[in-house]
Amino acid sequence: MQIKPRVRIVGAERHQLAQHVAGRYRAGESIRILALSIGRSYGFIHALLEEAGVELRHRGGNRRPRRGTAGVGE
Repeated sequence: MQIKPRVRIVGAERHQLAQHVAGRYRAGESIRILALSIGRSYGFIHALLEEAGVELRHRGGNRRPRRGTAGVGE
């Protein structure tokens, strides 16, 4: 789904797009991938997700403790 650049999306069309983007985000796609595939900015997609009431994931992947710091101070 590609959207024309510099076209305002309002009303029912915006709501429909927000639901579409929210479904793809919940399925695991990142905001950046969604932005590229739709042809809009990261900020636009982020705003749509917030409007749709989506709980946003934290940035980055799994965080592992640094090597050699486990058990320090015990």
